[in-house]
Amino acid sequence: MKRSKGIFLVMTGALFWGIGGTVSKKLFQDFTIDVDWLVTTRLLIAGLLLLSIQFLRKGPAQILDVWKSKQAAMRLIIFGLLGMLAVQYTYMASIEQGNAAVATLLQYLAPVMIIFYLVIRKQNRLTRKDLVTVSLSLIGCFFLLTNKSVARLSVPAPAIVWGILSGAALAFYTLYAIPLLKTYDALVIVGWAMIIGGVALSFVHPPWQMDFKSLPLEAYGYLIFVIVFGTMIAFWFYIESLQALPPQESSLLGSIEPLAAVLTTVFWLNDSFGNFQWIGTACIMGMIIFLALSKESSSHSTKQEVPLRVS
Repeated sequence: MKRSKGIFLVMTGALFWGIGGTVSKKLFQDFTIDVDWLVTTRLLIAGLLLLSIQFLRKGPAQILDVWKSKQAAMRLIIFGLLGMLAVQYTYMASIEQGNAAVATLLQYLAPVMIIFYLVIRKQNRLTRKDLVTVSLSLIGCFFLLTNKSVARLSVPAPAIVWGILSGAALAFYTLYAIPLLKTYDALVIVGWAMIIGGVALSFVHPPWQMDFKSLPLEAYGYLIFVIVFGTMIAFWFYIESLQALPPQESSLLGSIEPLAAVLTTVFWLNDSFGNFQWIGTACIMGMIIFLALSKESSSHSTKQEVPLRVS
């Protein structure tokens, strides 16, 4: 029962993440929701909800512990600004300029960027597994972004730039959070990081500056899905799944996120997807599954695995 619950949680969370990106695109194109406002509101509300869950489960002391250490507090602030806020904003900007399918798949270039970073820093050597990973990602991106026609991109250039920046932000997010997650609970770190990012972006676009009366009821339903289901519940379910499943298996099952983004983009929003874009999608999906299957569970603790989920 525990394992079945873990599988249900991780797959539901991943589906919510993937679908949440497509619903965000619906808000951008049909209701002219501003990216700054959506990211601000999403981070603030989801962060508060996650910390509220932790408060009800473990009390206030566990939530506030991270602020008792100056070093941990400074790292958390940097993580919230350059990690959480950066990856959320670039991801949403890529969706607004293009679509959720391409934005999500480009975000999954983060493992390749981490490989190059560690090799350049001489912390790792380039292995055969790394070469397979890089090859699949490059081939996949070529077909995804060009549909085999080099003269014409499948999505606007700004969407590609934001998507690549999202992958870079995710790479930083993944590496920088590890020391925090070795000491503090993942829900606490993710919750505070969201609030820090949301507060910072509030200076650009305060969440109360919105013509709420002009929004139809349908738009409120989409907003609730993106903020509650596509963010708070998705994070919560994924983190909870790690109590029942090894990180390797959670990562593997969580790879349905980009597939959900692609399918909902094509069949719900009716965005065209060429044959070679499907090949590119298959290559990137193959890279994600290959990485999940090749991870050594003994070398990846549960707390180190959590930040890989950010969409």
